[in-house]
Amino acid sequence: MDQALPLIFMGLMGVAMLAYVVLDGFDLGVGLLLPLVDDADKDRMIASIGPFWDANETWLVLGAGILLVAFPHAHGVVLTALYLPVALMLVGLILRGVAFDFRVKAHADHKALWNRVFVAGSALAAFAQGFMLGKYVLGFAGGLWPSLFATLIGLCLMAGYTLLGATWLLMKTGSALKQRAAGWARRALWGTALGLAAVSIATPLVSERIFNKWFAMPEFILLLQVPLATAVLLLVADRRLKRLCQQDLPRPWEPFACAVGLFVLAAIGLAYSLYPYLVVDRLTAWQAAAAPESLKFILVGVVITLPAIIVYTVYVYRVFWGEAGELRYE
Repeated sequence: MDQALPLIFMGLMGVAMLAYVVLDGFDLGVGLLLPLVDDADKDRMIASIGPFWDANETWLVLGAGILLVAFPHAHGVVLTALYLPVALMLVGLILRGVAFDFRVKAHADHKALWNRVFVAGSALAAFAQGFMLGKYVLGFAGGLWPSLFATLIGLCLMAGYTLLGATWLLMKTGSALKQRAAGWARRALWGTALGLAAVSIATPLVSERIFNKWFAMPEFILLLQVPLATAVLLLVADRRLKRLCQQDLPRPWEPFACAVGLFVLAAIGLAYSLYPYLVVDRLTAWQAAAAPESLKFILVGVVITLPAIIVYTVYVYRVFWGEAGELRYE
């Protein structure tokens, strides 16, 4: 049991971070799209994420909390290497939270300012998260090229969040905005594909161990399903979005499902590459973990907390499912 505990917490942390990327990703994406519409559509877009955005960030707190308490050694390494982008991400999230409430309560001549703050916070948080991913994939290597790679991944993750946000709007808004959202999503789709390709190519090049895991036979044949499934989802999403640009369709949720599938497949590939390391070829889950007694105590809290978060999340999405109504603050 003691040997399994680090793996249990590694899995829980991975699930929490994936849930955060997908759920908070779409509302960050909506924030990135705000400059493209007029004031009335801005309100509709904000209304589409209003019931969800703050609860979505709970998953980030859970994932970071597990890293801190269950893997303190890895936490020290990660935070030391990523102190600046983590700080920038937190600034971005704070700006979004403040702007979300202030934009509706401010005087009319100040509303545009808070809209810009909301966009800036969304962009800063999204880019910082992508930059951190790029640095993490390269094992926190320093120098110009690793920084340029991390910058590319930051921009591509912004495209990925834009894809999630635009496809979310397909399900939550009326036909006029829906067709525009389909066009935004189609353009963002290929920026997302670029990021997926960049991470997929860079990861095995960073580590001989990872290279051998992916390209040794017969594992290569089995693992080939991941990039093939990714390619299929990209093509299906592009086809559906192309049709949605021209006409309304009965299943507008399909592009969002494809976008979520892309992130899930990317997470599966990254998890396979990294396992059992939390920091590439430096710290395994067992080396980074806290004492078994501490992990057992923490697990009790997770067993109580995680189901509560899941139940609340499912309930909120069920209650507020369907097309978003008018934006109201009461």
